[in-house]
Amino acid sequence: MLPANRTERPARLFRTGDTKAGRWFAPGRVNLIGEHTDYNDGYVLPMAVPLGVTCTAAVRPDGKVRLRSRQAPCDEVEATLCALGASGWKELPGWAHYPLGVIREFERRGYEIPGVEFELDGTVPMGAGLSSSAALSCSVAIALRDLFAPSVSAAEIIEIARRAENVYVGVPSGVLDQSAAMLCTAGHVLFLDVRTGATEQIPFDLPRFGLELLVFDTGSPHRLVDGEYALRRAECAAAAEELDVPYLRDIGSVDALDRLADPILRRRARHVVTENARVLAVTEQLRTGADPRAIGPILTAGHLSLRDDYEVSAPPLDTAVDAAVAGGAYGARMVGGGFGGSVIALVDHDRAPAITAAVRDAFAHSGFDAPRTFTVTPAAGAHRLE
Repeated sequence: MLPANRTERPARLFRTGDTKAGRWFAPGRVNLIGEHTDYNDGYVLPMAVPLGVTCTAAVRPDGKVRLRSRQAPCDEVEATLCALGASGWKELPGWAHYPLGVIREFERRGYEIPGVEFELDGTVPMGAGLSSSAALSCSVAIALRDLFAPSVSAAEIIEIARRAENVYVGVPSGVLDQSAAMLCTAGHVLFLDVRTGATEQIPFDLPRFGLELLVFDTGSPHRLVDGEYALRRAECAAAAEELDVPYLRDIGSVDALDRLADPILRRRARHVVTENARVLAVTEQLRTGADPRAIGPILTAGHLSLRDDYEVSAPPLDTAVDAAVAGGAYGARMVGGGFGGSVIALVDHDRAPAITAAVRDAFAHSGFDAPRTFTVTPAAGAHRLE
């Protein structure tokens, strides 16, 4: 999760042909449907986006790690690898916790790193709910894999990046974001069964149908380390325990939720159960080659569930969804962990400018700053550039 305020500065570490250095890229993601289901052992349907993090890396022989970010040129970090286990490194800039956590996870698994230098450059907006953090962690992880541990699998990279965020940053996230960064392919959304690890690449060719997927970055950054995200996860675990199942994934009908005495736990569980059903419904629609317009109402229903049952929306997100649907979008929903971030809207290509204007007008009327708006297409997962 790199700071904003991009500055231009050429990368200094890599030269073509250098076998001990290179450049790697990992994408951000948009989750088409399936929010807060991953840590409930459920289903998700993300796609990678062309925005992400580029990691230029080079081997060092001196037992040190050095980090630089083009978005934070004054925050250069240098530490000895043997000191990364001490608590003092947590006093370093917040964005540095992600790559340092990845390094620690490689070392914890027994992979030897003699020293490494990174220069990081991010294009995915920070705090927009598009998973800049997983893009950062995965770009660093695949660089370390190629330089020091070529036998590491994609599944292990996902787990390393997830643990870096859970343990060294303090966000108890699931595997959705890291899986999307590593496994997505261009032109497809990724159906992932979190419990079994089974995946399927589902074609998602919107231009064929004259459609676009708009993103409205509301400028209201989501903050997952303030306790609310962890609270939702704890509430889901409590609901599952009361229902005597390992995870809420194991509840197949909302009728079973009547056994929950606490209305808050009942609402949280209802979101998870219905969201899993929405993922399966959207996947089936797209798998059969149906017109994607048919999934629009399912996307909007997902937002209403996140707003009312899971209570992770925010006024700018609701404003964007309402204005987009009123302006002619087939469906719209918040994406990411919530409490801020971005909204996606499925729209006709020809209607995109008018719907964008409608959302901007609604923001102005509500006293919100104008959202940043852009179109996303399904992109490739993490890979080496040079």
